[in-house]
Amino acid sequence: MSESRPAAVGRFAPSPTGAMHLGNARTALLAWLHSRALGGRHLLRFEDLDTGRVRPWAFDVTRRDLEWLGLDWDAETRQSGRLEVYAEALARLTAAGETYPCTCTRREIAQAIQESAGAPHGTEPVYPGLCRAGTVNPGRPAARRWRVPDRTVCVRDALTGETLCQHLPGEVGDFVLQRNDGVYAYHLAVVVDDAATGVTDVVRGLDLWTATPRQVALQGALGLPTPRYLHVPLMTDFRGERLAKRGGAPPVQALREGREDAGRVLAALARSLGWEVPERVTAPDLLPLWRRTLDQAGWSGLPQI
Repeated sequence: MSESRPAAVGRFAPSPTGAMHLGNARTALLAWLHSRALGGRHLLRFEDLDTGRVRPWAFDVTRRDLEWLGLDWDAETRQSGRLEVYAEALARLTAAGETYPCTCTRREIAQAIQESAGAPHGTEPVYPGLCRAGTVNPGRPAARRWRVPDRTVCVRDALTGETLCQHLPGEVGDFVLQRNDGVYAYHLAVVVDDAATGVTDVVRGLDLWTATPRQVALQGALGLPTPRYLHVPLMTDFRGERLAKRGGAPPVQALREGREDAGRVLAALARSLGWEVPERVTAPDLLPLWRRTLDQAGWSGLPQI
């Protein structure tokens, strides 16, 4: 008898720092379509660790927006209620000698990078290891950095087939797992949460593609499984710029409260992906189109639902 594959589990993980905009909604739609196309469970996770940026009203607004679009979920969690889990993961890495305190400011890091003749010129600044041998200013509050292993990590995107390889010390650098104010960092929380909730498939925006190798490396260090990653294009405005809350992207809340037709909004989101759809659709109407997308990406054995 052949071993059965675990049921698929997907998730949508918004930050409740404001109302969802259409770009968020399109990613939420694709994540939902993927979970349901695989006949799996779909989770809603609020990533609310940065309490200074969280807006309490955003939780309910996000739920209402998702319900309005017909995107349901099977369970809900908040990162703010799981601090002890992140503390335990960080403690394991620290006990293994894989983390160290860092008191560097952003200005000091930027200056050190600028002054280094051998500074890398990648897509993001790489921490130059100022505190690796000991904290530069012991009297300051300290962040906790992960001492990345000296290796190259390669990941394959399960949607595009693209492979990304990064040499961790040269292209990523030792990254923060806990800020100097005690807030646990995104990279630590997300890998711990995905493993704890059994997430098998992560559909998220293309802006997180370059963060994937470090998350895979962290999963390995913690002995956690690695899900399949599918990175989807970001929605842009008429200038070709990414839609973002801080850029004034139109909130879904305004459309909902303005009595816009949710079916027309879903159709517009679908057409922004190049899909040919009627003027009005429901989320389940789009399942065959996502299944076709997976089929074109080389997926096989999709469940008949």
